[in-house]
Amino acid sequence: MKDLKVAALTCEYRTNPLGIDMKKPRISWKITSSGRGTVQKAYQVHVSDREDFTSILWDSGIVHSQESLHIEYEGAELKDKTRYYYRVKIWDNKDRESAWSETAWWETAFLNEHSWRAQWITPAQDEIDPLSEAAFLLRKEFNLQSRIVSARIYGTGLGLYELYVNGERIGDDLLAPGWTSYHKRLQYQTYDVTSSLQAGPNGLGIILADGWYKGNLTWENKRHIYGDRRAAFFELHVKYEDGTEVIIPTDTSWRAEVGPVVYSELYQGEKYDARLEQEGFSCPGFNDSLWYHTAVQHMPVSQLVAQENWPTRVTELIKPISAFITPSGDTVIDMGQNMVGRIRFSVEAKRGTHIVLKHAEVLDKDGNIYFGNLRKADQQVEYITKGTGLESYAPHFTFQGFRYVKIEGYPNQENGLPLENFMGEVIHSDMQSTGEFECSNELVNKLQENIVWGQRGNFLDVPTDCPQRDERLGWTGDAQVFIQTALFNYHGGPFFTKWLRDLKAEQHADGGVPFVIPAVVGGANAAAWGDAATIIPWEVYNAYGDRRLLEEQYESMKAWVEYMHKQGENEYLWIVGFNFGDWLALDAPSGSYSGATPKDFVATAFYAHSTRILRDAAKVLGKWEDAQYYETLLENIIKAFNYEFVSQSGRLVSPTQTAHVLALMFDLVDGKVKERTARELNELILQNDYHLTTGFVGTPYLCFALTKAGYHETAVRLLLQESYPSWLYSVKQGATTIWEHWDGIKEDGSFWSDDMNSFNHYAYGAIGDWLYRAVAGLDMDKELPAYKRIRIKPQFAGIHLTYAKAALESMYGRIQSEWHKTADQIELKVAIPPNTTAEITLPYAQIEAVTEGGKLLAASSGIYSIKEQEDTVILTVGSGSYHFQYANKHGLTVRFTDESRLIDVLAQKSSAAVLEKHAPGIANPPGIFAMRTKTLKELAEFPEANLTIDRVNALIEELNMIVWKTELV
Repeated sequence: MKDLKVAALTCEYRTNPLGIDMKKPRISWKITSSGRGTVQKAYQVHVSDREDFTSILWDSGIVHSQESLHIEYEGAELKDKTRYYYRVKIWDNKDRESAWSETAWWETAFLNEHSWRAQWITPAQDEIDPLSEAAFLLRKEFNLQSRIVSARIYGTGLGLYELYVNGERIGDDLLAPGWTSYHKRLQYQTYDVTSSLQAGPNGLGIILADGWYKGNLTWENKRHIYGDRRAAFFELHVKYEDGTEVIIPTDTSWRAEVGPVVYSELYQGEKYDARLEQEGFSCPGFNDSLWYHTAVQHMPVSQLVAQENWPTRVTELIKPISAFITPSGDTVIDMGQNMVGRIRFSVEAKRGTHIVLKHAEVLDKDGNIYFGNLRKADQQVEYITKGTGLESYAPHFTFQGFRYVKIEGYPNQENGLPLENFMGEVIHSDMQSTGEFECSNELVNKLQENIVWGQRGNFLDVPTDCPQRDERLGWTGDAQVFIQTALFNYHGGPFFTKWLRDLKAEQHADGGVPFVIPAVVGGANAAAWGDAATIIPWEVYNAYGDRRLLEEQYESMKAWVEYMHKQGENEYLWIVGFNFGDWLALDAPSGSYSGATPKDFVATAFYAHSTRILRDAAKVLGKWEDAQYYETLLENIIKAFNYEFVSQSGRLVSPTQTAHVLALMFDLVDGKVKERTARELNELILQNDYHLTTGFVGTPYLCFALTKAGYHETAVRLLLQESYPSWLYSVKQGATTIWEHWDGIKEDGSFWSDDMNSFNHYAYGAIGDWLYRAVAGLDMDKELPAYKRIRIKPQFAGIHLTYAKAALESMYGRIQSEWHKTADQIELKVAIPPNTTAEITLPYAQIEAVTEGGKLLAASSGIYSIKEQEDTVILTVGSGSYHFQYANKHGLTVRFTDESRLIDVLAQKSSAAVLEKHAPGIANPPGIFAMRTKTLKELAEFPEANLTIDRVNALIEELNMIVWKTELV
């Protein structure tokens, strides 16, 4: 049927992946349909080693199932280096049969380590210094016959490499093979070089630099963490028309030299001397008679794995917006965006001209470029011209985090830089963009933009904490607090699959988890950091339904929970050992980075949270004994938590925002204690004039805790706060990414500190998850992962927001929730992809007053059920696009559940300074009691506690008059 199609076929999350090593790869697809309520009822998959499907290796037969994600190949055993074609057909609930999908394919690489022929090679030690900072050049020349039908290069490097064939750079990947726990796992890549080869003489070339393998890492200036010898491991496979094959591996017949990359370090930058270029070194006929021999390095190959992560690439080009001279006399270009990547520039200059680029994120309060927060990272690129005309250069094996670039030595720069000769190249893991969000507040829209840029800059093969200073490490805590926001904005399946496998590989024998993955600094086992072992695989499962990864990580998850279980004398509390606590919280004691929330409170809360996740994972995987065991453990942890951290009267022992947030979000309190905890959290925000004090641990959950407890207005006011500390403070300060500190730049233009002050640190961008799920209302039912059952539940926010939209390209297709609210009408537009259903909540609505597409609900197709609860309509719908409209009976109102909250908000709207002077904490200055009495009468007239804006303003004026009279007294 033309209106029922199978589309967007993927294998292991990828479209036509080249070079995978999964013996049973998984296939997924999406469905397109013009009608509403489309559900797949059956599917059929064909897999063949021939594009015309004249021989079928696997025919699934007609499988009666709604499953369209991660269908595992169940055919004959796959072979190395073979392309397999597949296609899918489906039947739906309307008795329609689709045509076969377009053909897709995957291609295997090596399915076991014994297939390799290559040797690890490096320049002979007695001829080239193995510790040389200069990048090595390796080359090999060979002859081929005619009638080549296919050619692949498989390989990797210890260090970073670039691959060349016959003078051409192969592929657009950067910083290959990426950063893994090299002692245990090393990725290799596959390249199709069929069109690059020719009959007769050919040449191969490799450039090999230090990179993460042996270069400078961490603030401790560690080198040679994994080894002190760079090495290359490649082989070229050429197939001819007659079926024969020739293999060209790395061995001692290759030749070696050093080249123009004089040094290249991830933190320090790169120096490139174009005068040392070996032009044509990968071409046949190149004279390498003066080059040196290579030697074999003895390295294991059992840890080699085919590329798992998205490759790192240039994903966007940015033109600089201006060039200027700073007060100190520096020539600086402004990219207009704090970005991660490199500058490509062109120049024409005499031979030997030195051009230096120094990269930084911000300017100081005097307008000078600021390098202080880089610590020991130079972020400097130096280029020496060869003087043969127009030259173009961008660094090969490094990246920078920057907005501003200081230029030195560019010809005639005193007369102004030619901006057209400079281009910013944005670099990160080339993930598919999946999420969108916008609303009626432009500052919040800029915040969302900053969240996305922060993710792009820090998702560079591993989830780094920052991309500029001498750190750039895969901190586990940062990754887990941001995981849900990350998986909304970008497809993170391959990215976190690869990183979680490294986490599992680095996990200690006792179950402890290092602070950073890959583990290149000391330290492990901190609450909220080690919990990445449970939280991230669980959220990846929720987002994509990836049961295989959950199963793969299950023992790692279990080991971490058991590690916590063994801490201290009380097996149900975690009150011993080192913990970061609520890192960088604003209520931290003087001289400390850890907030005021007790560390054992935080640790025990996360102990409970991870135990609950493990219990739920055990249920998903059918591990019923484990599920029961961890259910009992969770119950005991919660009992111990309440005994230790909740008073007999029901008050938390820690009066911090974060303590209240964790108790609520992790379901550690119940009943009256839960109500009190929520009320007191709200009071803490009101008393702080709608400002937060939370750090890395509390911030991701803060607005969720308020919204779920019925204080959504407070959460929105907190979001929209523009003064420090707030999310919008940095936006108002001109930020284009998320800051590490709420006051990274203070109001007077000074800096928080030089020591630890990143201006591209994504953790506080975790507020995005609340924007998408709560404000826009796009969420899932976690009982059916991957958005199989969707929840659309927009949360309106009084006068503060009148529009919000979120859209997500899920594994099933595009989901959208978009609402508009005026004084007269509420409008909700929803898109639900085929093969899913959704529960849609319409706030402030009655069934008889709602239309969908201009029709009454009962007459609208695709709606399976309708019910009304109080002033809310709840619908169950099938796939399709829906447009709901109904009268806004409340106008642009402010809703309050009790009189005391109304007084608090009125007080906040009035003269805060005067109130604070006469009644710290908004107690009961003269007149407030009378206002409370008057307000109670107002509420009696409005049983639903809805007050129009005009009435609220009038009450504010009355309150201000009372305050003014009080001041006169």
